[in-house]
Amino acid sequence: MRVLHVITGLQAGGAEQQLRLLLRHLDMAPEVVTEVATLTNPGAVACAIRMDGTAVHHVGMRSNRDPRALPRLARLIHAGRFDIVHTHLYRAHLYGRAAARLAGVPHLVATEHSLGDRVIEGRRISPGIRTLYLAAERLGAVTIAVSAAVARRLEAWGVPSQRIRTIPNGIDAQKYRFDPDRRARLRAELGIPEDGFVIGAVGRLVHSKGVDLVLRAAAGLPGVTALIVGDGPQRARLTALADHLGVDTRFTGEVPDVAPHLSTMDLLVTPSTEETFGMAVVEGLAAGLPVLYAACPALEELPSTLAPGARRVPPVVRALRPAVLEAVARGHHRLPAAPALDHYDIVRLAGQVAELYHRVLARDAADRPHERGEVQPWTR
Repeated sequence: MRVLHVITGLQAGGAEQQLRLLLRHLDMAPEVVTEVATLTNPGAVACAIRMDGTAVHHVGMRSNRDPRALPRLARLIHAGRFDIVHTHLYRAHLYGRAAARLAGVPHLVATEHSLGDRVIEGRRISPGIRTLYLAAERLGAVTIAVSAAVARRLEAWGVPSQRIRTIPNGIDAQKYRFDPDRRARLRAELGIPEDGFVIGAVGRLVHSKGVDLVLRAAAGLPGVTALIVGDGPQRARLTALADHLGVDTRFTGEVPDVAPHLSTMDLLVTPSTEETFGMAVVEGLAAGLPVLYAACPALEELPSTLAPGARRVPPVVRALRPAVLEAVARGHHRLPAAPALDHYDIVRLAGQVAELYHRVLARDAADRPHERGEVQPWTR
C-alpha cells in the first residue's frame, strides 16, 4: 500500500510534528509505504522526516492561489502510483484532493488538525473558506478529526457523520520524560539560574495563544523566568511587553524538539482560547509538569482523574495570577506520568490509521462512481 501525505508546509508546527510522528510508526508496518509532498516551505520538519528515511517532495507553491501547483502535484501523484492520498491542513486539503482526483486516485483521506469555532489555522473562517472546504471534502472518502470537538465542528458545517472518524493525535510519552541533565544543560545555555523557577509556554506566537497573559501573570515575581518556545507574528510585540513588564524572559523561536525545554520548565501555562486538541498540554504532562490551561479537548474528553497534574483556569490575568503564585510557592517538583497518556499512545493510534487505510481500499469499488462521479486519471 503506497500512501502520499500532502501537507501545506513543514515548519515546526503541531500538525507538522504530528505527521512526522505518525510516519515513523506507520513505516513500522511493512504493508504501508509512505512519502510526503509539501506544497510550500520545506522547513525543519521536512529535514527531520528525510532523516527518518521518508521521501519528501517539494511542490514549490508560490502563493495561496498558485494554479501551477495543482498539475505539478497531480503529476507527482500519478508518477508515484499511490493508492491513497492523505491530506493535512486547509490548503493541502484543497489542492491535494483535487490533484488526487486528477491523477485518478479515488482513495482520499484527510486529517483535520485546525478547525476551531471561529478560526482555521489562525485565519478567520469566512463563507468563502467554508464553501471551498466543503467542496473539497466531498471529493474524499473520510476525514479524521483529531478530537471529538473537531468532529462536532465538522458535523455542524454539514460534513456527514459517516465520513468522519475520530482518531486523536498521538504522543511518544517516553520522549518527553523529565531529564535532569537536559534541564541543567539548557538552563546553562539560556542563562537561567539552576534554582530559578521557570514558567513556560509552547506554541505559535499569535494572539489566540494568549502568551501575553503568561507574561502578565509572571510580572513582578522575583526569581521567576518566562521561557517562551515558538515563533510567530507577535514575537516583537511580546518581546516589548516582556521588557515593559520587567519579566526575565527567554524567547527560543522555533525548535525542532521541545522535550529539553519541557524538562527546563517548572510550570507550563497554555491560556489559548481555542484549541483543536491541546498537544502542548499533553506533552507537558508527559514531562511531569503541572499545567494550567484554558482549553484542551484532549483532556476535556477524558475523566479529570486521568490528568491530576492539569488544572483548567479561565484565560484572564486575575485567574491565572493566583494559580501561578500557588505553583511558584510550591516550588520545583515533578509529577508521575498521567494515566491520560496511555489514551494517546502513538503506537495504538497509528495502528488505527493503518486500519482505516485498509478499510478505505476495501470499499466496494462499484459504489464509488455513484458516490463521487467517475474519475479520469491524469495522463500528461
